Amino acid sequence: MSVVGFDIGNENCVIAVVKQRGIDVLLNDESNRETPAVVSFGEKQRFLGSAGAASAMMNLKSTVSQVKRLIGRKFKEPGVQNELKMFPVETSEGPDGGILVHMKYLGATHTFTPVQIMAMLFSHLKEITEKSLEIPISDCVIGVPSYFTDLQRHAYLNAATIAGLKPLRLMHDCTATALSYGIYKTDFPTSGPNYVVFIDIGHCDTQVSIASFEAGHMRILSHTFDGSLGGRDFDEVLFSHFAAQFKEQYHIDVYSNVKACIRLRAACEKLKKVLSANPEAPLTIECLMEEKDVKGFIKREEFEKLASGLLERLSIPCKKALAEVGFPEKILSVELVGSGSRIPAITRLIASLFRREPRRTLNTSECVARGCALQCAMLSPVFRVREYEVQDIIPFSIGFSSEEGPIGTGSNSILFQRGQPIPSIKVLTFQRSSAFHLEAFYANQQELPPGVSSKISCFTIGPFNISHGEKARIKVKVILNLHGIVSVESATLIEDHVDDSVSRGNTRSNISGSSDMVANGVEDSSITQPKSSHASADGLREDKVTRRLEIPVSVNIYGGMTEAELYEAQQKEIQLAQQDRAVELTKERKNALESYVYEMRNKLFNTYRSFASDQEREGISRSLQQTEEWLYDDGDDETENAYTSKLEGLKKLVDPIDNRYKDEEARAQATRDLLKSVVDYRMSIDLIPPEDREMIVNECNKAEQWLREKSQLQDSMPKNTDPVLWSADIKRRKEDLDMTWKHILRSKASPPNPEDQGPD
Repeated sequence: MSVVGFDIGNENCVIAVVKQRGIDVLLNDESNRETPAVVSFGEKQRFLGSAGAASAMMNLKSTVSQVKRLIGRKFKEPGVQNELKMFPVETSEGPDGGILVHMKYLGATHTFTPVQIMAMLFSHLKEITEKSLEIPISDCVIGVPSYFTDLQRHAYLNAATIAGLKPLRLMHDCTATALSYGIYKTDFPTSGPNYVVFIDIGHCDTQVSIASFEAGHMRILSHTFDGSLGGRDFDEVLFSHFAAQFKEQYHIDVYSNVKACIRLRAACEKLKKVLSANPEAPLTIECLMEEKDVKGFIKREEFEKLASGLLERLSIPCKKALAEVGFPEKILSVELVGSGSRIPAITRLIASLFRREPRRTLNTSECVARGCALQCAMLSPVFRVREYEVQDIIPFSIGFSSEEGPIGTGSNSILFQRGQPIPSIKVLTFQRSSAFHLEAFYANQQELPPGVSSKISCFTIGPFNISHGEKARIKVKVILNLHGIVSVESATLIEDHVDDSVSRGNTRSNISGSSDMVANGVEDSSITQPKSSHASADGLREDKVTRRLEIPVSVNIYGGMTEAELYEAQQKEIQLAQQDRAVELTKERKNALESYVYEMRNKLFNTYRSFASDQEREGISRSLQQTEEWLYDDGDDETENAYTSKLEGLKKLVDPIDNRYKDEEARAQATRDLLKSVVDYRMSIDLIPPEDREMIVNECNKAEQWLREKSQLQDSMPKNTDPVLWSADIKRRKEDLDMTWKHILRSKASPPNPEDQGPD
């Protein structure tokens, strides 16, 4: 069994698995270690991953990439609108304010959410994994950006559930990178904590984390980010530069042509990589649009000048991370990862900020997936991994409020402070007489990415009944789990009862909850009150009994999926997968029929020539020609059954000839085997009793005579007729001779029966 780590990038995905020998990165069907994060819809089926990237230009308006930028976000967010400007697909606002993607598929327009699109990608990655490992998988750890909100994390979990996966943890990208770095590093100084900065410049975002490492332990100290600054923004600088240049030089407006935009962006991405290793680079694109070939040229210095604003933005999360930890002089190393980290200007900027040259110890594309796989192995009971503690933090402050006002540990009314370890638990105590609501929200809007709502979710505690008219004590356990998601894990009603035991009889009265609990107060842990007894002033003994009752908790995640919507999405994914399999099976049947036609046409006049009569050759040749014409005409788009029926019809014509051809060689081998058995038994005749020798000799002579007569008859017949002597007949004759020999040997070896012997 294996455990899996998934890194879902903006452009590409990486799958890492932990096996008994270590961590492997899986190859996809094209033998690549990275799989494009692309979902494309054709007329009858979906194309996922590499197939989606290959068919993107043919299905521009039905191809979605970079869905990671849309998941769990609202349609009207300014950042989302900027993303949608580069989307060739049609989108609209959903009833809940989310994003709907419209695709043409099976002759109609279908609507999907980003969660469903992500689920398709997860399903494809799951399929690649199971095909490579040859076992079903479900447990996994998925890498997510540290700036993902509660809603985005829920969306990832829903997408994984739709795909049939069971995420054990959503792990921050930089935390996964730090784990894959620290667990194998053995040369840390032992004088104290070792502080390492991890800078992940991806395709669309930048994340900076500082971690401390000690023996068997790593702790994240800071998460900072710019969620809209990545390698593609540097590509866009080049794109804008050359789009303006070509408009002036060639009088073409690239922005007006979707395909031209895609081709120019791809060329600019390659140009950026060339400039990372060379001081200057040319750009040439044939027939970009309006049948015009374009050429451009740029120097690295000019590119860096164009990107100066981006470099300034890049320094902000780096400076913020340093300010949060407060000891830049103690930084041991700066590790640079991510697809956008190869630009020399970025390296120089980071070196100046941290006063040390950044290093590239880790594989920039695979470190997140490897760290996720390691974490999955630690969380799974299947693998034994050496003890190594991973302590992560949440990058946002989270508050709670009820109808009576904010809930918090101090004057700031924040329940989980920014930098709170993951996981964490808080126990809240309330005095309530009926059901109530708790609202979770982000306490500091400035910590969030621009345009993100501060609302998280609403929890309903109750309904519940109390046995007296006053308010009851309610303990609510709030958890910040491994996924970085805040939730109410449980709610418990606590009532104290007093039993008065006297000689007159027993009476019971109810008292209100403990007075040491403050409404909307917070405790570090739940308090269990055991049964106690004490003597009252009038001599009665009062037994105090605590009654605990679990209260139902329901949640409404703002912008999230309901159970019904999740189930519907699962069924939709099953239907789409079945349709994909049906189309692939139809293609396989069609290809098998086409291959059979060409193969049989070649064999009919070469390999099978002497085994088919002229009439048979003419009839089969005519059928093959008709089938070929049908394939490229009416049969170009037929059902699986139609192709299967055509193939079976051709095989009925060809199989008799194929059987004659194959049986000639098989008959010669069977003849050699039978004659060898005859010779062996004649030479071994001294091994059997004298009374059985004559029987074996006779059987050998009969078999030899039968074979001689049948072979002479067969040799007199033409090859293009069915044989009178089949290889199967000879094999049966040999089996009869073998059975006779074995029967005699068993009779010789069996001991005599004592009842058949006379007295001594």
